Amino acid sequence: MPDLAFPRPRLLVSVRDAAEAALAGDHGADLIDAKDPDRGALGALHPETVRAIAAASGDRLTSAVAGEPLDAREASACLAALAGTGVRYLKIAWAPGRDAAGLRLPAGLPVIAVLFAEDGPEGADVPALAAAGFSGAMIDTRGKDGRRLTDHLPLPRLASFAASCRAHGLLSGLAGSLSLDDIPVLAALGPGYLGFRGGLCAQGDRRGRLDPERIADGARRLAGVVPRVEAA
Repeated sequence: MPDLAFPRPRLLVSVRDAAEAALAGDHGADLIDAKDPDRGALGALHPETVRAIAAASGDRLTSAVAGEPLDAREASACLAALAGTGVRYLKIAWAPGRDAAGLRLPAGLPVIAVLFAEDGPEGADVPALAAAGFSGAMIDTRGKDGRRLTDHLPLPRLASFAASCRAHGLLSGLAGSLSLDDIPVLAALGPGYLGFRGGLCAQGDRRGRLDPERIADGARRLAGVVPRVEAA
């Protein structure tokens, strides 16, 4: 199982195919995330496409989104469909307070629960995710209408979420129409990674192609973040 303890926030770049995966890796992405931007916030790609992305990513960490299931049973099926693709993490949408009875997580493959900012998740949601067997939790935005993560949730709420994840041994992530200028403020909250798509594309269009210069800029900015020191 991959080490979930990142010494500083890492750069997650969402890609739609193997060519974008290679581009992202060449320009500094820490975590390459397979996702179909034409299918909403967490649109899953075909397993063969995900497999090709994993192969093109070399030794970079990889993840894949598995969709937005309505319940635990559907989530189990979505995760099973991508479990053999070679990625090192899976991500699945999960509503705060959802009943985890019947959820089957793939053996030996960490799964990250994705909560949507529009649902108002709290740090208090994290213990239930840990109890359900998730290895990480992140907050993203469901709607891609130009509103950013911080338009939905204030910084203290995001900080509480990241702190709760650390306290329960979960990898944490923050995403949602982020720009590169969000890096200093959000990185200071101590998440495991910051996720980007539109902010790394030309004209900020998440359905467009990735801009290698923006990826490299994001990697440089995060590389300059001073690692968070936990209080004794």
